[in-house]
Amino acid sequence: MENDKAIVITGTSTGIGKACALYLDKLGYEVYAGVRKQADGNDLKKEASSRLTPIVLDVTDTDSISSAVSIIDKETGGNLFGLINNAGIGRGGALEVTPVTEMRKLMEVNVIGLMVVTQSFIPMLRKAKGRIINIGSTSGYLAFPGASLYSASKFAVRAITDSLRLELKPFGISVSLISPGAIESAIWEKGSEYKIKLRETVNPHIAELYAQLRKFGDRLNKEVKKIPAIEVAKVVANALKLNKPKRYYFVGNDVKGAEKISKMPKALLDWIILKRIRKLGR
Repeated sequence: MENDKAIVITGTSTGIGKACALYLDKLGYEVYAGVRKQADGNDLKKEASSRLTPIVLDVTDTDSISSAVSIIDKETGGNLFGLINNAGIGRGGALEVTPVTEMRKLMEVNVIGLMVVTQSFIPMLRKAKGRIINIGSTSGYLAFPGASLYSASKFAVRAITDSLRLELKPFGISVSLISPGAIESAIWEKGSEYKIKLRETVNPHIAELYAQLRKFGDRLNKEVKKIPAIEVAKVVANALKLNKPKRYYFVGNDVKGAEKISKMPKALLDWIILKRIRKLGR
């Protein structure tokens, strides 16, 4: 194998994180695969080589982060080549009916957790002149109505990436953003389950006010064509391999399109989106 460098990936139980962990393991990287439950780590280990080490890493738990950093620092001699911030959750729905507890939970995972994990590993990354790869989303470029919470978190990830890219450049640490479009992942099922439970708690009168937006969201989710998570893993591998990785990567035609149309005049973009909502929300 040509690579024996140590990397950390958060959120590897399913989806993009799991695909990245297994693919990079096959390429020869020394993968520390972050999971919230040891049982998930054990399942992941069954599909990997001895190079892959599952490690309990809950991005919302500072003690869990500190413990993981301590273990990895000891085992790698303080040299960490890559940090892939993938852990995240999806939540959708009109802001008016979104519980504050869900707002805080999503921001803790998608934004605060990413920042705390990154902060904790910077000394090791600096020693190795390593790189940070943050996993973004189409929602980091285009904020649809009914997705303000999730979009806010992914716009934040893009802002964090832009800031850190300059902040850490003097130390030889590169920072890239990889934005996937619709990917085959458990996040879709979890998101649907969340919406079903949320709708059960919403006042029927308020729910009716947002009926058109709800139908639009449901139909849009059915229409979107999802691509395999391995496609993201391949791009991650490329970003790790290049001497000068790109600032931004896009995986999927939908996110490429979103990035382009996000530059349109806002009045025109608003008109297009609202027209589509009226059409699909009938």
